[in-house]
Amino acid sequence: MSKCCKKTERNNEEKKQLLSRINRISGQVNGIKKMIEEDNYCNDILIQIVAAEKSLKSLANIMFENHIYRCISKDIEKGNMEVVDELISLFKRFND
Repeated sequence: MSKCCKKTERNNEEKKQLLSRINRISGQVNGIKKMIEEDNYCNDILIQIVAAEKSLKSLANIMFENHIYRCISKDIEKGNMEVVDELISLFKRFND
């Protein structure tokens, strides 16, 4: 999990965009749940699961890019090279 003391400030527009994506993903997951409850065909459910996975991956890509440009670059500018280890660890998790 993330460190308890670190925070990333986001402007209202960025928060709005991220939360909009999260709400769409939540809707996809709720749709999958409903499909299971209604005994929909496995193939149809699997297609929706893949769509939800792609949506999550897209959100992760946005967050990863923002993290590098905002958080990592600022820390490196301040001389905090420990974030390079954090970035390497995150990259490994991201690509598992």
